[in-house]
Amino acid sequence: MVQERTLPTFNTATAQITKEEGLRLYEDMVLGRFFEDKCAEMYYRGKMFGFVHLYNGQEAVSTGVIQAMRPGEDFVSSTYRDHVHALSAGVPAKEVMAELFGKATGCSRGRGGSMHMFSAKHRLLGGYAFVAEGIPVAAGAAFQSKYRREVLKDQSADQVTACFFGDGAANNGQFFETLNMAALWKLPILFVVENNKWAIGMAHDRATSQPEIYKKASVFNMVGVEVDGMDVLAVRAVAQEAVARARAGEGPTLIEALTYRFRGHSLADPDEMRSKAEKEFWFARDPIKKLAAYLIEQNLADEAELKGIERKIQDVIDEAVKFAESSPEPDPSELYRFVFAEDE
Repeated sequence: MVQERTLPTFNTATAQITKEEGLRLYEDMVLGRFFEDKCAEMYYRGKMFGFVHLYNGQEAVSTGVIQAMRPGEDFVSSTYRDHVHALSAGVPAKEVMAELFGKATGCSRGRGGSMHMFSAKHRLLGGYAFVAEGIPVAAGAAFQSKYRREVLKDQSADQVTACFFGDGAANNGQFFETLNMAALWKLPILFVVENNKWAIGMAHDRATSQPEIYKKASVFNMVGVEVDGMDVLAVRAVAQEAVARARAGEGPTLIEALTYRFRGHSLADPDEMRSKAEKEFWFARDPIKKLAAYLIEQNLADEAELKGIERKIQDVIDEAVKFAESSPEPDPSELYRFVFAEDE
């Protein structure tokens, strides 16, 4: 078992969360979990092809960060583990599922599949198959927001960008070069490291000279924050502060969320590298169960309300599958469309 870091503590008394906010966070996380569970089922039934990387266990990071922003207005850049980021950003579940089925009704019109989710309408900049590939793209989105506001004097251009990537990406050149530029130009961006301890089958501690990634922010004179990525309220609090700084023109933040994926690297991964003890340690910290317990303890919800949300989400997932299955395949005559920019 790889050495566990001491997880940062969060005082839930400071959460200041309303019933409406708490239920929205719960619903978003349940949507992500149920969607990914259905993806596994569809993959093993031969409805999806290629590589499919699921997000189970990491839902508190997507929900905590994106729900602290303005979904549909602020920008989100993802990785090849992008389904749940798309859902949190507001892309309808049926469009995400149709994309996974390779259908014309998918958010990328069946051309992206699992690893290349994109939606201009929802400000989802894309999923990226190559490690660290989305980091400079996200910086570009943040730069245009700053340029439009400060140079073109567009006061409505106060959008913030959230850039998600894994612990393995923090050893890549794009990470260092982009963080340096973002700090120099004080770009409105959140660099969110989802440290799930494993870069495919390589343990994080074995691959980096400084395992505490958030400390790398110091060399760029940037705010660096470590957070318990299994606690959505903790992630949300850190994200709210970072978003406020970014929108106020105070520059970027590097957030390291300590989290864990409950499944293998992809659905083709037998998951034999991780020990049973390690997995059990993290399974016991399920972020959805943790939020449910908090909401009930604080009298913000009861079991019936939470079960009602789960039934509602299950209906959404079932409808998404029906939509995907009944949607048309992309027309072969459009094979060469969208290779270059078009009017639509």
